Amino acid sequence: MAEILQRDGTWVFDGDALRLTPGRDRNVSLFRRTLGELVVPLGALEGLSFEKGRRSGRLRLRLRNGADPLLLATGGRLTEPHDPYQLAVEPDRHGVAEYVVEEVRAALLLARVPAGPLDRYLLPGPAVPLSVSAGDGTVGFDGERVRLEWNWKTEDAKSAGGARTLALGELAGVEWHPAAGLENGYLRFTVRGAPTEAPPKYDPNAVELWGFKKDPLMALVAAAVQARLPHPAAVASTATATVVPPAPRPAADDHDALLRRLRELGELHRAGVLTEDEFTLAKRAVLRRL
Repeated sequence: MAEILQRDGTWVFDGDALRLTPGRDRNVSLFRRTLGELVVPLGALEGLSFEKGRRSGRLRLRLRNGADPLLLATGGRLTEPHDPYQLAVEPDRHGVAEYVVEEVRAALLLARVPAGPLDRYLLPGPAVPLSVSAGDGTVGFDGERVRLEWNWKTEDAKSAGGARTLALGELAGVEWHPAAGLENGYLRFTVRGAPTEAPPKYDPNAVELWGFKKDPLMALVAAAVQARLPHPAAVASTATATVVPPAPRPAADDHDALLRRLRELGELHRAGVLTEDEFTLAKRAVLRRL
């Protein structure tokens, strides 16, 4: 097991999954604290890297495309304070961070996890029911219905229609954009058969966001809805991605299987498929299990 504990959070890797727990430090964002702990299975990982800095370093986790409804709903627009897949590392823990990276890389190589996209979610998305108030409205989601309610800041043209309830089956998609500079953000639900070009401040299926503290929490609603919509790859008419399942991991007491795996790694290394570093990491992981 590889573990790193920081004020920013704790990451623990047990060989099968990486558990990400946000820290309790006051500098940890409200979004990450509300999202809570994430358990990322090995099959959802694309890689892990560590970037050294003069004062601190940073672990960055990369997920396979399509593995996480949060990343799909937000389009990678979560900024650094809110991104749950980054961890600030203090200078005296750089060695520990590098060890965690090595362990994850070896496990990915040993399990032969492919780097391609997925056609199903491997993370469940935020828990429901969920309710967030920000910008010009409040959005609630119970897993089956989205409810939008307006406040005194809502434009009359939008609030005149009253609160709206949208069944999950009515939705074709959901999108969250943060406010940036002078441009407001939004959370927008796309209703089947009812496209709109209205800006969010007038769109009754959207909440306009102005960049305040609770705005990022709307991304949780977007992710919870996205997790319950059909996966984009599954409904794409020209889907061609093929997912290669990870090779089964041998039982801890299967000595012969581990020896065979060592021979396979040696052959891959001699054939030039594995670099010297990749071979060393994979061999070390096998030897630890012998």
